Amino acid sequence: MRMIGKTVPRLLAALILASLAFAGVAADGAAGYPSRPITVVVGYPPGGATDIIARMVSTKLSQALGQPVIVENKPGAGSNIATEQVVRAQPDGHTLLVETIANATNMTVYKNVKYDSTRDLAPIVQFMSSPSVLVVSPSLKAKDLKSLIALAKAEPGKLTYASSGVGGSPHLAGELLELRAGIDMIHVPYKGATPAMVDVISGHVSMGFMTSLGALEQIQAGKLRPIAVAYAKRLPELPEVPTMAEAGLDHFEVSSWNGLAAPAGTPEAIIRKLNQEVNKILALPDVREQLRTLGAQPVGGTPQAFSNYVDSEIRKWREVITSAGISVD
Repeated sequence: MRMIGKTVPRLLAALILASLAFAGVAADGAAGYPSRPITVVVGYPPGGATDIIARMVSTKLSQALGQPVIVENKPGAGSNIATEQVVRAQPDGHTLLVETIANATNMTVYKNVKYDSTRDLAPIVQFMSSPSVLVVSPSLKAKDLKSLIALAKAEPGKLTYASSGVGGSPHLAGELLELRAGIDMIHVPYKGATPAMVDVISGHVSMGFMTSLGALEQIQAGKLRPIAVAYAKRLPELPEVPTMAEAGLDHFEVSSWNGLAAPAGTPEAIIRKLNQEVNKILALPDVREQLRTLGAQPVGGTPQAFSNYVDSEIRKWREVITSAGISVD
């Protein structure tokens, strides 16, 4: 009995020590990560804004983690091909996705989307936000939002707005303007932002919502007339251009955004490690300057903050998409 009395406390002590050791390992579940190259999948072709930012962050992340971080472009189906590849990958932090606004809008736009952004992706950190700017052709009479809305109401169905394609944020921004301002316009979709911008500049199309990242150079050159910024505050690059709220439409915010996400089920310790490293990268002066040069606002923050933002975008655009009856097979 005396032996048992001594053995039990020893056994309990051993179990406590083992549990503490296990807790230490669990708390540092990212120890040894990454153990091989990381692939960051981008759902758009090389050379675009999302690709440029992904490569900039990936280069810095590779230096921080001591492993190659390779950007893989998988364009197609509004980034659905890239997203499906990532959600099927092992949730070990070695395959990541550059999540964009398309992952919020595609949930409603596409009839047969094979993933659920909320269920199948684990947000890590938001890279940036590029607010949209409502721009018009210099040949259009309207000089501000009030006169633009008045012109649209005076000539229902005559004014046109360009977009980079059905279901994209420029299209949805136009639909939101129609709903909020009570006007009727004609949507003209293009295969990309560049041809859409060219036809607004030439006057073939009346207007369009362009990202500040894409439109800044043409605005500064006087080839596009900015009407208002669809953002909570004025942009440093366009200090004279009012926000939509200042111009007369409250709560009208449209941004193209992106960030890093992993397959659902990726260990929290790995999510935290990646979040911490990317936040450090986004705080670097050269990175912030490069983002601002592109017309993008650096964001950063916690995984939960990014998750909350994605959820809010899904809800906001679901209402617009459903009201407008937008659908892609």
